[in-house]
Amino acid sequence: MLAASGPGGGYETVEDRRRALQGLASWTAGDPPAVGDVREGDLPGPASSLRVRVYTPIGAPDGLLPGVAFFHGGGWVAGGLDTHDGVCRRLANASGCKVVAVDYRLAPEHPFPAALDDARAAMRELARRAEAFGIDAERLGVAGDSAGGCLAAVVCQLARDDGPAIAFQLLICPILDVAAESASRIELAEGCFLDRATLERDLQLYGPADRTDPRASPLRAADLAGLPAAFIHTAEYDPFRDEARAYAAQLLEAGVAVRESVHPGMIHYFYAMPRVIARAEAAMTDMGAEVARALAGPSA
Repeated sequence: MLAASGPGGGYETVEDRRRALQGLASWTAGDPPAVGDVREGDLPGPASSLRVRVYTPIGAPDGLLPGVAFFHGGGWVAGGLDTHDGVCRRLANASGCKVVAVDYRLAPEHPFPAALDDARAAMRELARRAEAFGIDAERLGVAGDSAGGCLAAVVCQLARDDGPAIAFQLLICPILDVAAESASRIELAEGCFLDRATLERDLQLYGPADRTDPRASPLRAADLAGLPAAFIHTAEYDPFRDEARAYAAQLLEAGVAVRESVHPGMIHYFYAMPRVIARAEAAMTDMGAEVARALAGPSA
């Protein structure tokens, strides 16, 4: 069913890629869960204003809430606020955090490092304006899935030196090394939803001149010490599984608190497809709950 929903074997045009992801999201996401509030807004970006969508969890108490900047997946080429609306709603409710989804610029119209520049700017501005968003700046984290997970990881690495302070990072099926062929990338190159041809086409369009650049491949950063606590989720049949596991191991070695989960039997993007994959709903609940526990402190 998933294969039938998209072009498969790569894609002819960028429009094909974007339509396929939007169609997949519309079909598989199910009915959007109710949240306390959803508002559109914007943040200053390096080239133009960045659209954001702010989700307040259902039953949120008065006062400032923890916050999460969320960067969507889609290979840096596709995706947007609508494709990940259900993910953000579920994350907000499960974590008790305000989730601020960021509509960063996409390739090929805006190649590397435009998406990263937008993500960094959004994180800085959100921290600076946290109170205006109803967010406690001292409990502000970052999250992302797939390509957005890569952006989230790099934002954390770069913020270590020049801010802002980031309380945690939630990386969901992240792309963390675009320069190497891991065993899972080779083993799962075909037949597990996300194929090698699509991955390569996305990367060509994204266009980092040096694929070993840690801004494109955060797994290759020389020093991971001092990074925020990490929650890393991947799937058994995800081509990016091994690089996510390697990143978790390297963070642990660098003294960073890490909680790693590999979801058995699951594929890339499973967490966004509750209409067709029963595990999706519970997975998002688990992700939000672990963030909530971490923000509540050691006694939670």
